[in-house]
Amino acid sequence: MLRGFLDFHRATLAMKCEGLTDEQLRQRSSPPSTLSLLGLVRHMAEVERTWFRRVINAEDLPLVWSDSDYQVAYDVADATRAESFAAWQAEVEHSRRIELAAETLDVTGHQPRWEADVSLRLVMLHLIHEYARHNGHADFLREAIDGVVGA
Repeated sequence: MLRGFLDFHRATLAMKCEGLTDEQLRQRSSPPSTLSLLGLVRHMAEVERTWFRRVINAEDLPLVWSDSDYQVAYDVADATRAESFAAWQAEVEHSRRIELAAETLDVTGHQPRWEADVSLRLVMLHLIHEYARHNGHADFLREAIDGVVGA
């Protein structure tokens, strides 16, 4: 069930971006906010990488675009669909492999920002929440670009 809902939200974000140009994907919601569809894709690559690879799998690797400030991923001035989606899809595949290889959803990793150990179950729930929240943003962004609504 968790995998199904997480994959639904991943697919929803991808659908919100379908058929748009790089320029449209970089379109900001309402300045001074830097929120854009492409920024959301980049942000979710960082989120996937952090929670599955860095927290659950304890991999010592940097974020894709950001340092410790996840807002850096929203800077899409020079970003393209190709590089952003390739990074996000690669992180989703890593996440799926880690989740499928886990013995149970009770496998834990350490989240330093929370100063706590967290289970894979919690990570999956957290990502469902993160995608759901940002897919709400994606709804508004897409509607402002070309009027397309719905999931």
